[in-house]
Amino acid sequence: MRKYEKNSDVIAKLSAEQFRVTQQNGTERPGTGEYLDNKEPGIYVDIVSGEPLFASSDKFESGCGWPSFTKPIEPAHVNELRDDSYGMVRIEVRSSHGDSHLGHVFPDGPQEHGGLRYCINSASLRFVHRDDMEAEGYGAYLNQVEEIG
Repeated sequence: MRKYEKNSDVIAKLSAEQFRVTQQNGTERPGTGEYLDNKEPGIYVDIVSGEPLFASSDKFESGCGWPSFTKPIEPAHVNELRDDSYGMVRIEVRSSHGDSHLGHVFPDGPQEHGGLRYCINSASLRFVHRDDMEAEGYGAYLNQVEEIG
């Protein structure tokens, strides 16, 4: 089984924005994330640890300005923590092994898919295209990604 962990070599290579978001609990500006409009089939993994987080088949357009997903691909890879910052009460989402700040989860997602909206910063993610999943060690998740048209 593949081991996922916080990797200091990877952290040292992050862009300033990726570091700010994942390591300093930052948020990218709405509408600016690399994966906001990505419609390709594949999975999104933690940019620091590589642990699989979300599948493209669970991604939806929420209009919030960040990539939104209905559920994690592997619930054990996502920690949900109470966040009282900025005078709000929210649920922060962090990767379990990499401890990267990913974003927040809200109860206003599509009801037919459980009602949750995982609002995630692109800067915390790396996208692995369906065509590359097997070669990169994510073949076990191919059944959770839609077929290419």
